[in-house]
Amino acid sequence: MTKVIAENNDTWTLKKIRTWVDLEIAILQKEIANIQNKIGEFESRYGNLDGDSLYGRVDDMELLEWEGEIETMNRLREKLARLFIITRF
Repeated sequence: MTKVIAENNDTWTLKKIRTWVDLEIAILQKEIANIQNKIGEFESRYGNLDGDSLYGRVDDMELLEWEGEIETMNRLREKLARLFIITRF
């Protein structure tokens, strides 16, 4: 587990760090929402299926894009979770 320790009496610096973390959280949330919309559009066209069920039913490039969006969303969610851990302290 990563541990971040910020010991500083300089409130300006601490506010800047918190502002950066809050901004990064907002960016990640927006990116996740955009990806969820893309995935939702795909699933409304083809149904809520797994990758194996979609082979042969959809264009290969669309399938790759859908799988890539899911993978990207999962990575962004992991980053977001780590940032929320930082803000608890």
